[in-house]
Amino acid sequence: MKKNPPEVTLACARGQEVDRRKFLATAAQLASATLLASPVGTSTAAGEKNLIGVNEKGDVSIIVHAPSDPLKWPAWREQLAKWREARRKSINYDGSLYKRPEFAWAPSCYCICFLLMWDEMFYDPEKRVFAVESFLDHGSKEFGGYDGIVLWHAYPKIGFDARNQFDFYRDMPGSLEGLRQVSGICHARGVKVFMEYNPWDTGTRREGKSDLDALAETAKAIEADGIFLDTMTSGAKEFRAKLDAARPGVALETEGALDVERIPDHHLSWAQWFADGEAPGVLRNKWFERRHMMHQIKRWDHDHTGELHTAWMNGSGMLVWENVFGSWVGWNARDRSILRSMLPIQRRYIGLFSGEGWTPLVKTDAANVYASLWEGNGLRLWTLVNQSEKPVKGTLLTARNSAGARYFDLIAGREIKAGQDVSVSLGGDLRPRGIGAFVAGADEALGKDFAPFLAQQAALDARADFDTKFPAVEAKRKPVTRTKKYSRNKIPKGMVAIPAATVEMEATFRNRECGFYGGLQPPLSELHKIKNVKRAIRLGPYAIDLTPVTNAQFKVFLDATKYVPKHPENFLKHWADGAPPPGKNDHPVVSVDLEDARAYAKWAGKRLPTEEQWQYAAQGPEKRLYPWGNEMRPGVCNDGRSGGTTPVTAFPDGRSPFGCYDMCGNVWELTESERSDGRTRFCILKGGSYYKAQGSVWYADGGPQPASFAAKMLLMWPGTDRCSAIGFRCAIDLAE
Repeated sequence: MKKNPPEVTLACARGQEVDRRKFLATAAQLASATLLASPVGTSTAAGEKNLIGVNEKGDVSIIVHAPSDPLKWPAWREQLAKWREARRKSINYDGSLYKRPEFAWAPSCYCICFLLMWDEMFYDPEKRVFAVESFLDHGSKEFGGYDGIVLWHAYPKIGFDARNQFDFYRDMPGSLEGLRQVSGICHARGVKVFMEYNPWDTGTRREGKSDLDALAETAKAIEADGIFLDTMTSGAKEFRAKLDAARPGVALETEGALDVERIPDHHLSWAQWFADGEAPGVLRNKWFERRHMMHQIKRWDHDHTGELHTAWMNGSGMLVWENVFGSWVGWNARDRSILRSMLPIQRRYIGLFSGEGWTPLVKTDAANVYASLWEGNGLRLWTLVNQSEKPVKGTLLTARNSAGARYFDLIAGREIKAGQDVSVSLGGDLRPRGIGAFVAGADEALGKDFAPFLAQQAALDARADFDTKFPAVEAKRKPVTRTKKYSRNKIPKGMVAIPAATVEMEATFRNRECGFYGGLQPPLSELHKIKNVKRAIRLGPYAIDLTPVTNAQFKVFLDATKYVPKHPENFLKHWADGAPPPGKNDHPVVSVDLEDARAYAKWAGKRLPTEEQWQYAAQGPEKRLYPWGNEMRPGVCNDGRSGGTTPVTAFPDGRSPFGCYDMCGNVWELTESERSDGRTRFCILKGGSYYKAQGSVWYADGGPQPASFAAKMLLMWPGTDRCSAIGFRCAIDLAE
């Protein structure tokens, strides 16, 4: 019997920090093992007695595998029914929270979009506005529309400075009021809004109040409808009362497998990486409480038909997640087509899918085709899946013919003539890995608006595209605006000339979920390991600043140009009355973004160095690991013990082969390396900084870094991009 590792289960339950790396790896392992080494589908006597794999606690696995032998399905269903009845009695279940009117939306929240708010489809970086309407329009066209969106905001950017997860919500365009307006647009279109909570964020700035209180206050301020509990298997029990007092109707959704005992106060949960069997199984929590909503998700997969099949057979939902923390994992045409056909049926027949008339795995008449039956309100509805890679045509299942009933294929949008026989053959065409649906009922049960609904389904089927090609995107680098070409003997004061060079340059990344240059996700097994990317680089001659730009130098620029950024949020946040902090004139300027740095550089007749120019200036032709040599040494850089920035020339023994200061530690430095794949913008930071968030591997890297190290920083807008541990230096082009 396999269980969640104690450190994962306990940390989640207590709301403490979770090692997400272990959490994700464990989830994948448990999914492949189906969480239980159960005897489901075996032919042994023990298997016959325990077809559903009940453990010593009295629970079954989060997805209960079905026997492959159809003759065992009736006994399997009987055991499921008995388990449900017994387990409900054991916890004295009444489902009162699901009966409250403010939570009536949760059982029909079938499709949620996991939305990264820096996604260029959601936030327009040129116009600097949220594009909520067009984003939702795209979701309707491509996926069938969203019932909810998760407003993800901090990870993987959190950790470059001391801002906490709540600060990142406040630093969004328009602050919390701006997010409340986003919620208003979503609500007007019937879309619920979820905020998210990172329990592992314990090493950044503290709020001066509990996380639960801060969450409840933020949910109220932005008018959120739900909270996604990142890495957690459940929220603290006192959370429900705090939310109810702040904003009634805020539901909780867990990423981890929700225990049966917590179903009463959690309306939704993920079904992440749960591997189904040959015959589609039953989701435990959906079986236990039909109004509980589960969302299938395998976020790095390029084929979502397995998740779609499980959702279709269980009357549960899907999570659409294409921009995975900056890595592009787009849905192919087939998966989008299946979901578009599913969702209108699920939404129309919510009463059936959340009711008591569910019979999983009824007999079908075609190989590799499986079906569930849903009954109620004078209707019978069958959901079917084709588990094979080949099309299936002809009779799919045979049903009892009821007097006065009419029969319809809800995917193709057509009527099936039943005749006068005792039974009726329900047939059609199922595409490879496709789905089917039949409904039977009298006209009054079908409803007066059934005809236009059927026509809508027919139109969706007509535009179905079962192409499985991955919709790849390319991260394109923004062209570098060159400066005038200076001669080597006339470079500005404070710069050093670097000769032309052709080198094989190695960029060192940490395997984070935001990916690398191209945005592709590394294998889960390599998460947080170091990856080296080698490239042949030709560098023309250039000159680079000996030091990062200081507060004093930036003050001269401001006085000369009267520069005021269009969006001043967090601009020079550490300054007071237009002046640097006392005693820090010679410290690197921070709390500036790419636009601010470019404006300074242009005024100075310079530009930002490319990441390759920065790295070559730091490590020299001998490719030093650190600017001063190949070993970390004390007293050669700002390693954080100062508690803040230090003067840019404070560590002369840490200079690079070309004499550059502060190329390791003190502050991260922006480079002219902006890229975009059309959904995510990012740039590369170099050098590391004094600041290092403690306590979780999920923070962005901090502390001094090797010269080859490249940190991918996702870009959104100035309020989030300006950080207190990020500065810059400048470069110029030299004549050959």
